Amino acid sequence: MKRIPDWLLALSATLLAQSASSFMGQCLPVVAPLLTRSTGLAPERIGNLSSLTSAGSCLFLAFGSPILARLGPVRSLQMGALLAVLAMAIAATGSWPALVAAALMLGLAYGPTPPSGSRILAKTAPPAHRTLIFSIKQAGAPAGGALAGLIVAPFAVAFGWPSALLLAVVVGIGSAAIISPLRRMMDVERDPTRSVHPRAIFSVDNVLTPVRALTSDRAMLTITALALSFALVQGVLYSFSVTYLTEAGMSLAEAGLAYACMQGAGVFARVFLGFLADRTGKPAANLTVQAFIAAGFVVLYAQLGDHPPLVPTAMIAMLAGFFGCSWNGIYMAEVARLAPPARVADATSGSTLVVFLGYVAGPSLFAAAVPVFGWHVPYMIAAGQLAAMAVVQSVMLVRAGK
Repeated sequence: MKRIPDWLLALSATLLAQSASSFMGQCLPVVAPLLTRSTGLAPERIGNLSSLTSAGSCLFLAFGSPILARLGPVRSLQMGALLAVLAMAIAATGSWPALVAAALMLGLAYGPTPPSGSRILAKTAPPAHRTLIFSIKQAGAPAGGALAGLIVAPFAVAFGWPSALLLAVVVGIGSAAIISPLRRMMDVERDPTRSVHPRAIFSVDNVLTPVRALTSDRAMLTITALALSFALVQGVLYSFSVTYLTEAGMSLAEAGLAYACMQGAGVFARVFLGFLADRTGKPAANLTVQAFIAAGFVVLYAQLGDHPPLVPTAMIAMLAGFFGCSWNGIYMAEVARLAPPARVADATSGSTLVVFLGYVAGPSLFAAAVPVFGWHVPYMIAAGQLAAMAVVQSVMLVRAGK
């Protein structure tokens, strides 16, 4: 029997972990209309929970390098999955303090996913197909989100949102168990002597290590800046779409379906655009053009009126997701390509930390703007900043001769 290639095993493990992590992370935004109604909160407050989740990821990315080195990438992914399971169980209790704690824990749980995945794939992916393979792995994020929209939303309507969150418990435990056999192959470079004492984790040198890796290359900084701008857009699309559409008059099931179309488009887009970036050999230029197109479709998404019909709404959401939420694989492959082989995990942590600041700031600023401007203007602002950053990136690429 022919042996399965290492890169295919690595891709399968990271894709599963990415999908499961996304499914769990998107459960709260999907049930947001029911959640905020039952707790007496304003609908836009879901943005604060989304920002807390991103803040938790930032904390891990800033301080978690010793944990990654000590456990290895596969064990770190398992640790994240089980922490997310605990977060979902806490969130299902339904109190606001529990939701706050769960949102932060979900972010900490997601934190190991980008650097662990990059470390595994950078070691095993064939160079000629690196961007495509990274993009397939990143397609797990919208795939998990799409499944959350298709499964969790109707389940929440039928059985209540706390019961729907418990579906994520099964997903998290299952993913951690499935990837366990791959530890022997993929965790061989872990350092069991690496200290995870609080003094080591919170030391200045540990915090600066990812930052130094990021700032070692100007091209890495510019692609990170564009990814930060994309993250602002993706953060508000994913965090508020279900609430935005239900506030416009759609049912939760219809809004969940449109949201699933947005996420599902991202699955295909990440693979297709990753393949295209490999073929052109100019991933940074491709991503810049994509930013201009994405900004245009987000503007169109912002123009939806009251009681929008399902089919055109789903199509617009699909196009916004295709271009606005499919940048991640190209960006992460570029970071891995630009970083020295021994510093891929550190560079990914540093770059992703900056990007996640967009996930923190975007939903919180959006939530603050909705009571003042309504739902449409904040989406327009998000699109405008992405277009402006694409202009800056275009100038940088022209100057660099790319």
